[in-house]
Amino acid sequence: MAGVAPKGEKTLFCSVLLSGFGPAATGLALMVSRSSTQFADFLRRTLELMAVIVSWAMLRSFRTQNVTDEREKARRSQIASRVVGAAMLVSGAAMLYIAIWGAGTHKDKGNVIPGLTVAFLGFLTNVFFWIRYRSLVRREPSPIIAAQVALYRAKSLTDLCVLGALGTVAAAPLHPLAGYIDRGGGFTVALFLLWNGVSVVQKARFVPLEEAT
Repeated sequence: MAGVAPKGEKTLFCSVLLSGFGPAATGLALMVSRSSTQFADFLRRTLELMAVIVSWAMLRSFRTQNVTDEREKARRSQIASRVVGAAMLVSGAAMLYIAIWGAGTHKDKGNVIPGLTVAFLGFLTNVFFWIRYRSLVRREPSPIIAAQVALYRAKSLTDLCVLGALGTVAAAPLHPLAGYIDRGGGFTVALFLLWNGVSVVQKARFVPLEEAT
């Protein structure tokens, strides 16, 4: 019997369901906007959704496949953590590229209100899951859940940067500073994602596979 899903798996499943809304909503909002920050945000949310799905699938496999060998658990946890870190690194690199070589700073960015709304709702959701995962990992340490703490912390702070950038563009879309702030928001988000991605990948390297029994 597979048994009842643990709290960490249930929380990850809820993350998958709610995170699935992000790329779809951001993609629709992008259709009426030309903001480089918003395009990067769409790419980021898509990659992060893929990472959350992989993490959930790995954690679920412990139960459904009745994995009891600690070495195998460590191996799968390592894979999940690396996928999370890789998602942040790739999205961070893409955002950095867009911030540096994106659309001209003085061009009209279009309607960024839908994207601003999505970013606000995403921020509230990501803060909730950040707090939730922190609580879970304190009660029952797990490399997979620990990677989610780092991911949702990055997602929450990234949404704050996106809110600031898009909010400025929405308030003064044609002001010269709006374009620079739009790029600046993408640049800040990119560096933060790259830093967190490197951190998660480095931690995944030190999962003690050879010591697990």
